[in-house]
Amino acid sequence: MSAPAGAATGPRPVAAAHTVSKRFGVTVALDEVSLEVSDGHVHALVGRNGAGKSTLVSVLTGLQAPDSGSVEFAGEPAPALADREAWRTKVACVYQKSTVIPSLSVAENLFLNRQGSGLISWRALRRRAQELLAAWEVDVDVRAPAERLGVEQRQLVEIARALSHGSRFIVLDEPTAQLDGNAIERLFARMRSLRESGVTFLFISHHLDEVYEVCDTVTVLRDARHIVTSPVAELDKTALVSAMTGEATGLMDLGAQRPAPAGEEVPALRVTGLGLPGVYEDVSLTVAPGEVVGLAGAGGSGKMAVGESIVGLRRAARGTVELAGVRPKPGSVPAALRAGVGFVPQDRHREGLVPELSIAENATLTVPERLGRFGFVGSRRRGELGAEAIENLDIKAAGPEQPVSALSGGNQQKVVMARALANRPKALVLMQPTAGVDVRAKETLLATASAAAGDGAGVLIISDDVDDLRPCDRVIVLFKGEVVIEMPQGWHDHDLIAAMEGIRD
Repeated sequence: MSAPAGAATGPRPVAAAHTVSKRFGVTVALDEVSLEVSDGHVHALVGRNGAGKSTLVSVLTGLQAPDSGSVEFAGEPAPALADREAWRTKVACVYQKSTVIPSLSVAENLFLNRQGSGLISWRALRRRAQELLAAWEVDVDVRAPAERLGVEQRQLVEIARALSHGSRFIVLDEPTAQLDGNAIERLFARMRSLRESGVTFLFISHHLDEVYEVCDTVTVLRDARHIVTSPVAELDKTALVSAMTGEATGLMDLGAQRPAPAGEEVPALRVTGLGLPGVYEDVSLTVAPGEVVGLAGAGGSGKMAVGESIVGLRRAARGTVELAGVRPKPGSVPAALRAGVGFVPQDRHREGLVPELSIAENATLTVPERLGRFGFVGSRRRGELGAEAIENLDIKAAGPEQPVSALSGGNQQKVVMARALANRPKALVLMQPTAGVDVRAKETLLATASAAAGDGAGVLIISDDVDDLRPCDRVIVLFKGEVVIEMPQGWHDHDLIAAMEGIRD
């Protein structure tokens, strides 16, 4: 099943890492890891957070020099680390966190630092940009500010920019984490088209179904080591998860472990007739204390906008939101927090974290009253609460004072969850709570949500990831902004997905 490193079989490797090792202080990030990506393949790289994926990508893209081992492209040694232009002709990485500069136009982003010397001909620059995007079938206005682009459009612009340097090897780092189902399918179709044009991909994802849908080969890293490389068709999901975790595991049946909701008269959350024209209309739902309810839907369903309206990130045009009987001021996050909501936003990078602050500071941003009296913040108390968060959510960190920017994606998401729980919420609203995290981190996050319900909170999980919805007592499905069905626990995956996509019997 596992191909020996450096085996000379099949298509020639476009890129290869040979027995690469990398340390950061006493931490071993890579331990003699080898990887070969064959020409014209989509090669998956998977592993739990902290397995070494990000470090390997940084070595393959010339951002880090290995302590030992080597990197090759098409059989030739990698360029010198300082020769960035040479690296751009060999490999490019499209990161989960976009590198497009929002304040610049699409054309300026495409040719950043390549406008030429002297006066810039903006007309010529835009023409070159249009020709580039047309060549790769990317339908984006080159004059538009990049800040107006959606996630899908930003990714396509980054791919086109990478191809314009001459690279035909592209690393996609969690490209689907912020995309809905339809956008994911369009991305996969574009990847297949580009592969036929001679482009090779290294595809990093925590969504294992995607590995089986779009990838030819998969490599698993665990604890900084290479575990297995195999054709995807020859490695079933149970074996793949076992390789990633060191044991056979699946998402736990969390709903069965939780006591039944108390059925109290006052709901933890009541939404009545909520509407935002053009986004969603006449949405009503209730979540009882101790209950976990799912809100699902495909792209364009309006589910995330409903969640953002509940927690005050946006204001609905009509309808009401009640948190344990209290109606907070619409469109006000502070008012929603005071009324007893805790929430995990859809995008942890933009709305969930302050990267420069520590774990303890991020986890307690919403609860200054728990840190001291009369406006004084007690650093000792903050550290204690940060240490509790690390222990309760199994955050892999050196300590509560470690900056969250130094954590893996899964551990950052756990910090966001810790902050959501810090005010002991009566209603917990989780939007795409496991986006971009591995199987074990997903279990921890969903188990934490289930435990919060067990302690009496009402939990609303808003997601299009079927695994996120498994702990739910029932799932409400939106389609094009309207509630179309409510499905009790015990639903089948295909029925739920069909409802999300608007497919009726």
